[in-house]
Amino acid sequence: QVQLVESGGGSVQAGGSLRLSCAASGYFPCMGWFRQAPGKEREGVASISSTGRATYADSVKGRFTISKDNAKNTLDLQMNSLKSEDTAMYTCAAKEAWSFRLCGLDDFGYWGQGTQVTVSS
Repeated sequence: QVQLVESGGGSVQAGGSLRLSCAASGYFPCMGWFRQAPGKEREGVASISSTGRATYADSVKGRFTISKDNAKNTLDLQMNSLKSEDTAMYTCAAKEAWSFRLCGLDDFGYWGQGTQVTVSS
């Protein structure tokens, strides 16, 4: 059974930083982070391929960094310069896509439970 378990969420003031982590029950070549704010649709934040190439949503480019440890089956998201609009439930996701082209911010098949991030202004 696939398990994705997130940690690291919390509350922070605008301009601050948080680091999210996701522990997977096995290896996935493509993993990503998504977020959903109250009353809004879920949106892709960042994804990373088996070779470490990353894709970012325009709204987080230059502020967030996604990284993956293939040996430990973990995924991280370093979030800097946080804004109030980053407040959301952040969810780890995974899929068995082996190329960078197929590791975009869509069509993920496995999902974690999520961790809340709240940014106060």
